[in-house]
Amino acid sequence: MDLLAKYGYTPDKEAVGRALELIAANLENVASEQVYKDCFSMMDLTTLKTDDTPASVTKLVEKVNAFQESYPEWPLPASICVYPNFADTVKQARRCAFNITVVSACFPTSQSFLEVKLKECEMAVERGADEVDIVLALNSFLAGDYEKASEEIRQVRSCIDAVAARQGREVHLKVILETGLLRTPEAIAQASFLAMEAGADFIKTSTGKVDVNATPVAAYVMCECIAKYLAVTGKKIGFKPAGGISTAADALCYYSIVATVLGREWLDRKLFRFGVSRVANSILSAVEQKTVSWF
Repeated sequence: MDLLAKYGYTPDKEAVGRALELIAANLENVASEQVYKDCFSMMDLTTLKTDDTPASVTKLVEKVNAFQESYPEWPLPASICVYPNFADTVKQARRCAFNITVVSACFPTSQSFLEVKLKECEMAVERGADEVDIVLALNSFLAGDYEKASEEIRQVRSCIDAVAARQGREVHLKVILETGLLRTPEAIAQASFLAMEAGADFIKTSTGKVDVNATPVAAYVMCECIAKYLAVTGKKIGFKPAGGISTAADALCYYSIVATVLGREWLDRKLFRFGVSRVANSILSAVEQKTVSWF
């Protein structure tokens, strides 16, 4: 399964490096109140702690519910992202318009039986998840068994679609590539095309649970793959960098990569998300011109 040949794409490391240098040099020109607010609106505000409890998750939801009372000129984040057992907790506490995202299918390692992964996804959607983030089965992908890795995504897609159809709604699927473990741009591109072909609505860089998470190089390559996939299939796939994004400058960098490679059409929560747990305060502080500790 040579997907790079199929889509006519080979990562050009030197060209990517030059493009990223230009993006980095131009970040000050990109920064504006509107861009920061756009970035804020595309956040999947995330809590994935071992000590998360119904009370702590509810507290986070209440912060989002009350956010626009303190910041009426700001948009809400796109979603709150939690472990699947908290989907119903978020649903019960939610009082404003944001999505419920869950990490599922035995996040963050994807190391379990497929039947277990499917059941976890099914239960999460039954309990209110609007978006499901799963990890590419690296145990198959890194062994070269691309068909098995692809089949897992297809089965998760089918599972969540079946539950959503019974409820009369749509649920989006994001596939995490864990790019820090893929090592090469070629492997990142192969995984990107595989996930998109198998049914991902978004491809996502990382879990935030390994040593190397989102990087500009991985993001640039993934966005180039999305552009190639669109050219061949006519399908628009979203992009989500996650893991290690902690400052407003980080957000501007990924925003600029998406704008450069995919264009302004992608600068919308329907096609672009940030997986964040820390960057919200940094973005708020950059615009409000004071230290903000909201999240």
